[in-house]
Amino acid sequence: MTAVARAEPAQVRLPLSQLLTLSIYWLGILTIWGGLDNVVVPQRLLDLDRASAGTLQAIIALVGVVAPIIIQPTVGIISDYTMTRWGRRKPYILIGTLLDVLFVVALATSNGFLALAALYFLLQLSSNFAQGPFQGYVPDLVPASQVGLASGLMGMMIVFGTILGTGIATLGQLTDAVIPATIALALVELATMVLLVATVDEGRTAPPRTRSWREIALSAWGTDILRERSVIWLLVVRLLFLGAYAVTRFVAAYFEDTHGMTRDDATLYLFIGTLVVGLMTAAAAVPGGRLSDRFGRRRVIWAAAAIVALGLACVALAPTPELGIVAFVPFGLGMGVFLSADWALMADVIPKETAGRYMGILNAGTAMAGPAYLVVAGPLRDLFGGIDLELGPRGAIAIGILYVGGAALALTRVDPRRRELEP
Repeated sequence: MTAVARAEPAQVRLPLSQLLTLSIYWLGILTIWGGLDNVVVPQRLLDLDRASAGTLQAIIALVGVVAPIIIQPTVGIISDYTMTRWGRRKPYILIGTLLDVLFVVALATSNGFLALAALYFLLQLSSNFAQGPFQGYVPDLVPASQVGLASGLMGMMIVFGTILGTGIATLGQLTDAVIPATIALALVELATMVLLVATVDEGRTAPPRTRSWREIALSAWGTDILRERSVIWLLVVRLLFLGAYAVTRFVAAYFEDTHGMTRDDATLYLFIGTLVVGLMTAAAAVPGGRLSDRFGRRRVIWAAAAIVALGLACVALAPTPELGIVAFVPFGLGMGVFLSADWALMADVIPKETAGRYMGILNAGTAMAGPAYLVVAGPLRDLFGGIDLELGPRGAIAIGILYVGGAALALTRVDPRRRELEP
């Protein structure tokens, strides 16, 4: 595979192989989080305390959200000004990944809720240490004419990583090999990091540094961001829309409690549901990016919101687990369209010189999305479940419809014009 050349203002089109290289690390990141968030953590919490599993899930999510909010923009803006022989982003990606492996191994062998929460927090720290700089690659290197395609490929890698991670963790659950399966999640991320670092040439240039590193780090959340109204509103859009994706945290309980399945059967159906969502999301990701190039980012995202809301309503009301699986089809299609169009919109509206900072800020919306949903849906799941066990997961999933609707409204405040075109 050839190296990716750094794109300067007069950017040239990149071959498909190079666009895939720039997306590959998403596969590794989502392999870890897909396996942990969809299978390992929910199942462990159900084993610890089924009656309070939703509340414990919310606590875990809130513990984990602090790290990405602080780390992604801070390390992202530091990487914007970093000058090394490797480039700006790679040193942070390498260090973050190696720490990820360490913390996943520790989490796999831990016992008790406090240890689980502490290691989940540390893993969030290390993962976001790498993610903040990594997310600067598309604005750094991809020309405007290929942003839609690059965003679609990124969406596909996110989906395939989620499928792979959920599949590995499910296999571990079904074969009583949870610890080796959890460690395997980290090894996948390690492999994608090596491929990325070995093949991407991100150049050796950076904006001139006129401040100390401390001042640069503290500026990540400077008040100047308040002038970037579209960035702020897009942060709200991502917070709410991706919050709806966190309904997947309740799918294991959905099959067990709502449809009365055994643990093994529910785990198998969880993987089937994840596979359906993943395949649909992957199928829609690249077309979604291309459609957003043609019809505009906002129109495509509004269409995605309607499709996702339909899917969630059908999942929440499904009388049988099989119909629940079928309802994951529109949910996955809508999410695939959103992921690619949303990423392209992010790349359009941010200031380009400090892409690492602003992509980190916007991806704090990704990090906050799960907790923002779980802090509401988790306790409601326990409340509804106390009335009738099968209502708990149904109610939690239905809450996602409100989040998607809120995202659609917030999107009306985003100016979709590409930043370079502004006077």
